[in-house]
Amino acid sequence: MVAVDVRPFIDCSGRSLSRFRPPATINGMNGVEQLCPNCGLCCDSALFADVELRVGDDAKRLVKLGLTLEKKGRGKLAFAQPCACFDGKLCQIYDDRPKRCRTFECGLLKRVQADELNAGAALKKIAGAKILVKKVRELLCSLGEKNERSALTKRYANAMSAPVDLSASENNSELRGELMLAVNDLMQILQHDFLK
Repeated sequence: MVAVDVRPFIDCSGRSLSRFRPPATINGMNGVEQLCPNCGLCCDSALFADVELRVGDDAKRLVKLGLTLEKKGRGKLAFAQPCACFDGKLCQIYDDRPKRCRTFECGLLKRVQADELNAGAALKKIAGAKILVKKVRELLCSLGEKNERSALTKRYANAMSAPVDLSASENNSELRGELMLAVNDLMQILQHDFLK
């Protein structure tokens, strides 16, 4: 059994954003069963700001299932992250999810499936990344970026592009500095462990 620190994400109003629980055992489970329900970073906007539809995706059906599609460069359709069909642990339209969602495998999952990394070590990396995501969310909320339905990257861009009021308290500048460092740390982990 692997013990994983998976404290719930709390949004700006204090509500729990997830129901993550570690698996009771990792024996006999494949990589997806072991990692994905304990992660969700590909659905909660930590990894992606949006997901483009692929040829063959039924846009009308996806809208009926709960996705909000928007036009993105060159007439492509995409849905914003965090995904409206992600309940904090699982995809609510898993059997009907878009092709990009079906084909995406994060670097950790690939390494576990290739027996290059054991599931326990991968779960620890997931827990560490989620702690950083939580810290970034909290800092964004402290800086007034409280829209939990907007992607982390968009919220970060908004927070950092806001004018700096030099007459305001030092706390605001300190929070922005903390946010920059936390996002840098998070991006390094995501690039190294999840996006390879």
